Amino acid sequence: MVKKLETGLTTELTTSPWPKLQLAYCLPHQAYSAPMEGGTDWRGTDAMDWKTVLAYITGSVDQELLLRHEYLVTENRILRDQIKGSIRLSDGERKALAVIGQKLGKQALQDVATLVKPDTILGWHRKLVAQKFDGSQQRTAPGRPTIDQELEALVVRLAQENRSWGYDRIVGALANLGYTVSDQTVGNILKRHGIPPAPERKMTTTWKDFIRTHMDVLVATDFFTAEVWTLGGLVTYYVLFFIHLGSRQVHVAGVTPHPNAQWMIQIARNVTMEEWSCLSPGQYLIHDRDGKYCPAFHQLIDAAGVTRVPLPPRSPNLNAYAERWVRSVKEECLSRLILSGEASLRHALQEYVEHYHSERNHQGKGNVLLFPTVGQASGREGPMQCRERLGGLLKYYMREAA
Repeated sequence: MVKKLETGLTTELTTSPWPKLQLAYCLPHQAYSAPMEGGTDWRGTDAMDWKTVLAYITGSVDQELLLRHEYLVTENRILRDQIKGSIRLSDGERKALAVIGQKLGKQALQDVATLVKPDTILGWHRKLVAQKFDGSQQRTAPGRPTIDQELEALVVRLAQENRSWGYDRIVGALANLGYTVSDQTVGNILKRHGIPPAPERKMTTTWKDFIRTHMDVLVATDFFTAEVWTLGGLVTYYVLFFIHLGSRQVHVAGVTPHPNAQWMIQIARNVTMEEWSCLSPGQYLIHDRDGKYCPAFHQLIDAAGVTRVPLPPRSPNLNAYAERWVRSVKEECLSRLILSGEASLRHALQEYVEHYHSERNHQGKGNVLLFPTVGQASGREGPMQCRERLGGLLKYYMREAA
């Protein structure tokens, strides 16, 4: 009886407007649904075949799932047609598509995949599998252990900052820091980074090292202009200054509307006098090829034992420290004032130079004061005061020493 009931449930295939074939279940065969003797069904009164119920439920669920699937596929294709260009997917999105695509298979992906090709999705899955079973990170290379990256960077730094140090000298410096390496290891590290040994390194000097070595004996000079209102109208004044590169100390040598040869000769005499301490023998003076630096000025500077370093034409970057100070004095002071008379210009320059030396933090020197005055307390105790110059244009906040 059970075998007859299992074969009694018949199905038929019907075509639908969707690309997939769907199962439509028919009613049970009459030979197995007729009542038995005595007027009752073989399953009992008012009972329905459980396979019939299961067929109805399964068919309705499959119909709804197929409709949802068909709608989503159509919607995705419409949206994909409206998007121009390729779509960038993250690693997590590729992983999710690869896992689901592997379960569907290549044949099913050809019907539903719109973003990428089925072969691409399956290729992502193969990469995921390869990464899962990749044990290269756990494998150790044969031979001696590799040098730590931090130690290797330290060896390179010591060799670059000390061009006369050989392998043994670097090994000794590393031992002072708690590292134990051999001179052969140091040599191998320097060869990998293309750094020659000490006999070749100490014969060459970079411009950065050269400037840092000679910073204390380098002095730069330059002109800049300022517009001043006078009784005769607007007059252009020329300001000549000198800046010591090591300490960043600035000396305003003179202000004039006519920087002629006589004026330049007097300036050269003033800056080379012993009591001025602006230029001294053994120093180097960096200047451009401006015609205002006349031959008489050159002769006086040379006679004082100062070596002149004329810069190539049109090269303001080679006098960067002087150019940077010109920008500072103009942006922070002169461009915010209407100057009336030469005395006004001299007063503004004097106030700004004093502010620049003792009240303005210099970023090029570690963001500290260049020449702090006595009594400037750096703690949090004591009353705070605001020191103003030029009517509040230049301000400095300080605490009085207890």
